[in-house]
This record gives sequence, structure tokens and C-alpha cells, in this order.
Amino acid sequence: MPPKTDIEAKRESLLANLRNGGRLLVAYSGGVDSAYLAWAAHEALGVGMLAIIADSPSLARTQLADAIAFAGEQSIPLEVIPTSELDRPEYVRNDGRRCFFCKDELFTLMEELRGTRGFDAIAYGVNLDDQGDFRPGQSAANAHHVLAPLLDVRLSKEEIRTLARQAGLRIWDKPASACLSSRIEYGRPVTREALDAVEKGEDALRVLGFRQFRVRHHGEIVRIEVAREELKRALDPTMAAQLTTIFKALGFKFVTLDLEGFRSGSMNTLLPATELLRQTG
Repeated sequence: MPPKTDIEAKRESLLANLRNGGRLLVAYSGGVDSAYLAWAAHEALGVGMLAIIADSPSLARTQLADAIAFAGEQSIPLEVIPTSELDRPEYVRNDGRRCFFCKDELFTLMEELRGTRGFDAIAYGVNLDDQGDFRPGQSAANAHHVLAPLLDVRLSKEEIRTLARQAGLRIWDKPASACLSSRIEYGRPVTREALDAVEKGEDALRVLGFRQFRVRHHGEIVRIEVAREELKRALDPTMAAQLTTIFKALGFKFVTLDLEGFRSGSMNTLLPATELLRQTG
């Protein structure tokens, strides 16, 4: 028998760890990482796991629908729970700790479920690559003693995509997508109106055929990021005019296209270095 590859060894370690960890709640968003973790947990534990997705105003309806559909396709037990982070002033004020309070809300609810339903632990889909980024939500996970099975076996984002593809999971190449609140510049309050404008703008870009994009909300100004390979199409005068019409109808006075193209976490460049270095967000 040929020796196992590194990625195969990591997959087997992941499944073994999951089997040995007892009944498990999985924080699930429908993204590649959490979807693969939920699938692996179901492979390892069957009905001994339950995926939990937060129905929040900051989760786009298309993302929620797709996450529910994927769980159904794979027969993954799933429960949708409402979260109320918009009722928390510390979240709405939208400083560098916003993600901490979002995850704190989710994990608090999941801890209550864990206790009442007889589960042993909670897990989420943080991976090896996430350790080099500014992610205050990880501090909330640590505070709630949430497990990180993908990180424990040192799986990178690319390896997770590879394993998902090998498993025949359609989400293996799904573009990354953070919550809608991450599109709103720090210091500008998170409101349902702002979230709605961002969601409708991104829905419009999706309908126009763009694949990787972000709508960044800067008050009267919208900053549209699209993947670099899609920039030429976005810069076409006819398309530019169409984008202008769409986003002005959503309430923006100025419509801009970011010439650097799409990049995750671009709002973080607006934070001071001291904020980025804070371990709690």
C-alpha cells in the first residue's frame, strides 16, 4: 500500500478527532470551511452532530438559501436560529471589535443549545490560513471554548477546497463571502438600511454575471470591488453606466470602482495598527 499523502493523513486525523469528541454542534455559515467541517462531522458522527446557522440581518438571503440547500443535499442535520446582534449597541457602533460581538452572540446561543440538547462540544471552521489575518471572532471562540477541528490538524484553505472537491461537494470552489456588515466602513453604524443596500447591490452584481466581488459602503459613496480578471468588463462604458444607475437607485450619490480589484478584508486597512494588534478584537 502506498504511503498516505499529507492531505490524506490530515483528513483521517480530522475524522478520528471528530469521532472521539462526542456529540457536536457545528457553527455553519455555508462557506467552504464550515460546510466541509459540517460534512466531515456528519461523516464521522451521523446524527451525533447538528449544524447551526444564524439567521441574521447580516447574512445575505442568497447565502442562507444556499447553505440550507447544501445541508439538505448532503443530509446534514441543520437548525436555523435567529440571532439579535443588531440589538447590541457595541455591535451596531461598528468598531474593530464588531466581529467579536457577532460571534459572542452566536456562541452564547449555541452554548445554551449544547446544554439543553445534551451535546458535548461546539466547533467552528477556522483554518490554518486564518491565523495570519485580523479576525476578532476567534477571540470570541476562545472565550467560549469552541473547538477548531480544521485548525487542529493544520488544514489550509486550499487543502480544505481540495478535500471538498475530492468528496464531490459542490461548494469546493465557492467564492469567499464574509457577512454583509463587513462591507460597511468601520465607525459607520450597522443599520438594516445599510445592510439592505449592500445586499441588493451584490445581488445585482451577481445577476450581471460577476463572480467575485464586494460592495463597500462608505456612506454616500459606494466602492465596488470585482476580481481583477473581471475589471475590464466592469470598466466598459456601457457596464459602468449600468452600475451607476443600479447603485444610485440604492441611495448612493457617488458610484466608484476600486481599481485594485477584489480583496478580502480591505476595510481592515482603515483600522489603526493598535486596533489590529488587539487580541480581543
